[in-house]
Amino acid sequence: MTQQQQDQQQQPYIDGFVVPVPTAQREVYRRHAAAAAAVFKEYGALSVVECWGDDVPEGKLTSFTMAVQRKSEESVVFSWILWPSRAVRDAGMKSAMADPRLDPKANPMPFDGPRMIFGGFEVMFSA
Repeated sequence: MTQQQQDQQQQPYIDGFVVPVPTAQREVYRRHAAAAAAVFKEYGALSVVECWGDDVPEGKLTSFTMAVQRKSEESVVFSWILWPSRAVRDAGMKSAMADPRLDPKANPMPFDGPRMIFGGFEVMFSA
């Protein structure tokens, strides 16, 4: 393993998400997210942050609302999971996705999953 790869393994890592949620389902989503957060933290996440959009402007070229194809009765949620490293994230996410508490059959997602945007990010710096 190169020094760069070792350094990356020791740096914080973020999983980020943007999703449209029916506005009337805010509390249902909050409970669902809180239950999922407990699972992610059990598998190594340092923190999970869920943010309900209240000042999310419509764009002309791009925007959060356009990206998730938000409908008039939906709100945009922006969230992230902080992991201590990419290695912990890879192992933790694999375990979390296999955990029956996150199985959509047992715990249905209160949003349209195919419109979720997600990705993993290296932390360049934090101030």
